[in-house]
Amino acid sequence: MDSKTVLKAAVKAADDKKAEDIVVLNMQGISLIADYFLICHGTSEKQVQAIARELKSTAEQLELDVKKIEGFEEARWVLIDMGDVIAHVFHRDERSYYNLERLWGDAPMENIQRELAP
Repeated sequence: MDSKTVLKAAVKAADDKKAEDIVVLNMQGISLIADYFLICHGTSEKQVQAIARELKSTAEQLELDVKKIEGFEEARWVLIDMGDVIAHVFHRDERSYYNLERLWGDAPMENIQRELAP
C-alpha cells in the first residue's frame, strides 16, 4: 500500500477523534525514517489515547503492521510508527513545547483539506 493512501486514512482517523490542528509534513528527501509525519494534538490524556487507538485500529484495518507505539500510557506524546507514515499525537501542552513543525521547518506541509472535508 502506498504511503499517500496510508496518510489519507490516518488523517481521517485523527479527525474522527476530534484531533486538533492536524498538520502533515512531507519528509520525502529529508528523513530516511518516513515519507510523512502526521502531527496533531488532543486536549486531555483520554483524547490523546483515543486518537492513538483510532490510528492503530485504522492501520490494522489497512493490514499494516504498526511497528511501534511509544508513550501511550503517559499520553503526553504518543508516537505511532506505521512505516512510511509516523503519527505524533501530542497533549496540547507538550505540542507547543516540542514544536516539531519548527524543528522540521524545511519539510513542506501537505494540503490535507480534501481529507478533512465533510
